[in-house]
Amino acid sequence: MKRKHIITFIVLLLMFIFTSACTNNDKEESTQSNDEKNGETNQSLQLPEGDLQKLDSGKDVKALQLALKNIGYDIKDNGEFDDATVWAVTDLQMQKDLPLTGIYEQETAKVVQQLLEDKSSGFEAGKELPVKAEPVTTDSGTNVTANPHEQLVLVNKENALPADYTPVDLVTPNVRFPFTEDLPKKQMRKIAAPALEELFAAADKEGLELFAQSGYRSYDRQTSIFASNVQSLGEAEANQVSARPGESEHQTGLTMDVTSPNVDFQLNEDFGNTDEGKWLAENAAEYGFIIRFPKGKEEITQYQYEPWHIRYVGKKAAQEIMKNNLTLEEYLSQE
Repeated sequence: MKRKHIITFIVLLLMFIFTSACTNNDKEESTQSNDEKNGETNQSLQLPEGDLQKLDSGKDVKALQLALKNIGYDIKDNGEFDDATVWAVTDLQMQKDLPLTGIYEQETAKVVQQLLEDKSSGFEAGKELPVKAEPVTTDSGTNVTANPHEQLVLVNKENALPADYTPVDLVTPNVRFPFTEDLPKKQMRKIAAPALEELFAAADKEGLELFAQSGYRSYDRQTSIFASNVQSLGEAEANQVSARPGESEHQTGLTMDVTSPNVDFQLNEDFGNTDEGKWLAENAAEYGFIIRFPKGKEEITQYQYEPWHIRYVGKKAAQEIMKNNLTLEEYLSQE
């Protein structure tokens, strides 16, 4: 009996050892599998190194979208830098006191990386720039943009700014003005002002005299201007030479009307024939500006030719727009 018990004990012991070994192997394989999955996740959340903006597409955009989703943004990872991606980037920039552009660049990348590494930060996606559930239209039937802060915001007769929108980063660029009063129209947004200063400095080197005439204009101020034009010109003509409130690019803070002594500091088509006007048309894009209402594109912009009206869109967009003789409408329709 004793011998039989010993054999039984040995058999049970061997079975226990075998079972334990299999369990440990399963745990090791499971741990290894989890490590591999974590490694794949970390790899998929590797942030792009270069700048990205609206209309960009590809694996870098998809990587950015995956990272934004990981920190709480409800967007698609379709590899297209669409309006939803612009919204997410802009909201992040608003919350973290970054330059408001809707463009992914290295300052934004650093903040995204910090949020990925610290999930306990309490960050709330969409807190500063909620997505509007229902589209909003003005009395004249134009759509009201939900993101007036983005650098490539389209403002025209079909796309308006909110009546209560005032840029939060207005500054006065260090350039010449033909007046000395400290007026709001001297101002531009902080992302555009340095570019205007560089443009003026380059013109100076060519012996040209550019003057800044009119930049930021509030919704209320535009209301007064349009009403005055309607009274003197009639509504149809007033709508060709000026914008209804909310439909003016001047409210974005990304626009500046420029002039020169050669046209007595006026804003008229003659400016386009001056040395300053010709140089501006040829060189504005190098500094991130476009001639917003070019000649021959009136049917698209729905405004008369304005060689004095420049709009900041950033160097990448500006150079493509000017190289291909596009309007901002045509450029953005490539989405």
